[in-house]
This record gives sequence, structure tokens and C-alpha cells, in this order.
Amino acid sequence: MNVMDVTQNSITAGASFIEIRVEEDRTKSELVISIIDNGKGMSAEQVRQVIDPFYTTRTTRKVGLGVPLFKMEAEMTGGDFSIQSKLGEGTTVQARFITSHVDMIPLGNIDNTVLLLISCNPDRDFLFVHQVDEKKLELDTRQLREILGEDVPLNSPDVVQWMQAYLQEQTDLLQGGEST
Repeated sequence: MNVMDVTQNSITAGASFIEIRVEEDRTKSELVISIIDNGKGMSAEQVRQVIDPFYTTRTTRKVGLGVPLFKMEAEMTGGDFSIQSKLGEGTTVQARFITSHVDMIPLGNIDNTVLLLISCNPDRDFLFVHQVDEKKLELDTRQLREILGEDVPLNSPDVVQWMQAYLQEQTDLLQGGEST
């Protein structure tokens, strides 16, 4: 959910390209999640405020919990959290988790999260990179658009089904299993 919330912030900030990186290093017991966008960016003051759960730019509610919860969950494991942003250029949010820590919350199904983000935002481009030690999965919607052409939307049922199967197959390989 944290990835979904932070990525939604990128979309709200007008990002046309969002990179989601999930990097697992099993020997170091580390998981690093980075969300990088080309949205409108934030001032230094906004970066300081965004980690406050009682600060939000939304008008529909008075609290913004996505970034503060992401930060808290990373820090609960002994990890860390950072935000770099530049007005007019975009934002990078990064959380580092210590996976061997008792307070580590499972990653969950990151593939389905990314698939949902892509299919609900077919007008945006995404690069999803999931690396486990030396193995890497990549899904780049810019490449899909090149292959499919502009007439086939990324949220068409056949494309979504293909992306789901591709992500599942590649994740099986990442985790050390056989592809099906």
C-alpha cells in the first residue's frame, strides 16, 4: 500500500514517468524501495512537511499518511528513509528496510500493485525494476508502447493479462523457482 500511496502522489504531481525499484539483497538482509518521478517536485519546505501525517495538500481529508507510514515502517526495521525533490524536475522517495528485523512487514504482491497502477493510469509511463540479488525483472511501458503502437491502450484486457503473466513468470524466476 505504501508504494501505491507514494506513486499516487507522483501521479497527482503530474508525473508522466514513474520508476518503481524494488531491490532485495538477501546477504545484507536489505530491501530498498525507490519511487522516482518527473512530476512538479517540491520545495525544501514541502519535503520537510510531507513526512508530517497532519500535512496534506488534499482537500478531501485533513491527514496524509502514505509518506509518514512508509517512513515509519522502514525506520521500525532499523532502516532509513529519504526524499529528494527539486521543483520542476521531480521527486525520489526511498525506503530501506532491514528484512531480518522482527518488525519487517512482508512486501506483499508488488507485481499486482504495479499492474494496478499501470492499468489504472494508461496515460503514464512506468518502469518497474525488481531485483533480487543478481537477478532482475524489468517492465517498461515505453517499450510496450513501441511494440503495441499507440492504438492499443495499456489497460486493454489482453495487454493487462500479458503483463500479469509476464510479471508472474519473471517473479518466479527471481525467487529461484521455475517459470510456469
